[in-house]
Amino acid sequence: MSKNKQTAGHKGAYSSQKKKEGEGRSCIRYRCGLTNTIQDVLNQRPGWVEVKDDGDWDFNWCDVGWLRENFDHSYMEEHVRISHFRNHYELTRKNLMVKNLKRYRKTLEREAGRLEASKCDFFPCTFVLPSEYHIFVEEFKRSPGSTWIMKPVARSQGKGIFLFRKLKDIIDWRKDGTRSEEQKDEAQVESYVAQRYIENPYLIAGRKFDLRVYVLVTSYIPLKAWLYRDGFARFSNTRFSLSSIDDQYVHLTNVAVQKTSPDYDPEKGCKWQMQQLRRYLTAKHGFETVQTLYKEIDNIFIRSLLSVQKTIINDKHCFELYGYDILLDQDLKPWLIEVNASPSLTASSQEDYDLKYRLLEDTLHIVDMEDRLTGKEKRVGGFDLMWNDGPVHTDVGLETLGSSCLVANTHLGCVNDRQKQLQQLLKPFPGQKRT
Repeated sequence: MSKNKQTAGHKGAYSSQKKKEGEGRSCIRYRCGLTNTIQDVLNQRPGWVEVKDDGDWDFNWCDVGWLRENFDHSYMEEHVRISHFRNHYELTRKNLMVKNLKRYRKTLEREAGRLEASKCDFFPCTFVLPSEYHIFVEEFKRSPGSTWIMKPVARSQGKGIFLFRKLKDIIDWRKDGTRSEEQKDEAQVESYVAQRYIENPYLIAGRKFDLRVYVLVTSYIPLKAWLYRDGFARFSNTRFSLSSIDDQYVHLTNVAVQKTSPDYDPEKGCKWQMQQLRRYLTAKHGFETVQTLYKEIDNIFIRSLLSVQKTIINDKHCFELYGYDILLDQDLKPWLIEVNASPSLTASSQEDYDLKYRLLEDTLHIVDMEDRLTGKEKRVGGFDLMWNDGPVHTDVGLETLGSSCLVANTHLGCVNDRQKQLQQLLKPFPGQKRT
């Protein structure tokens, strides 16, 4: 177990009882900084015991605030695991995500050519304000009348977001030397990204939606990433129109925003399961078109992770469950809107709770504090291994024209028969008999 000592005013020096190689730990002490679905999952896991405050722990599902204050002062024993990478924000802050993607695209163009670099054209034209105000204005003037969206770089749940079509609406972010000395002394305006708004989103029943998809990274060097089969589409409550750019209920799909709508129905909610969406799209556009779409979505996950692979501080104690937000346009092109380091684990309905419970349970299976896996698995519950220092393919090769065709090991929106798969895969928990 981990032992927390105060050393020279720093928190978190850990010592552990050494376990024999291959022997599952019978008691795992966990700390949890959240009070939603993850608390239930940890609570009900056989042999796991919660510790409060500064008690000894082996596993920590912490919030990013705790990480910021404690990580650098912590020494962790081999077996200890924590739910974020130290500088996760390189991918999850809107301005840094775009900076890393732009740099990665430039590197690809230099090293592999323009065609390869074009595989990174999945994020809207974006500028950081106030620092890139001048070059933003140049771009803005090239396409008069188009709509832009402003987002604070480090807030979530739709807070602080607004759409605009006139420069006077963002005068506070102007960086042109016209601010007086008094204004310069005042606190700096909050950093925002100005992003070209996708004016032609794919609509279902006249409503805009985006996708929430879950990707688990257990290592950056080498990169090891898992894609969850379940996820959901989040719909706006109001029919889409560009004539009302001030109406959040039309343009923002965040549940935190939609649930404040006067006609929001909590029972019905605004979500479709990923399987339901995939079936709908397949019925409407055909199997091959939808297969191509989902391949392009896979490409977004991989390229975005590769763009920060050399920047994220890799640490064997860390893992991260990312919530990706993807928007489809009318041409069925997927766009990366943002990546969340702390995707909401609070359920908006029973169906939502069940999905998040399964997701978190399978996350813990992969983190594998109990040593029940071999490390060679390509699937664990609802997670499929999509990248392991290179693309991962399914074990079943499709015979095409007499030759084996490699198929990506990703199954977003496909059947999730996880219970059956887990029974075949996992040895029982320490002290449990296989049923």
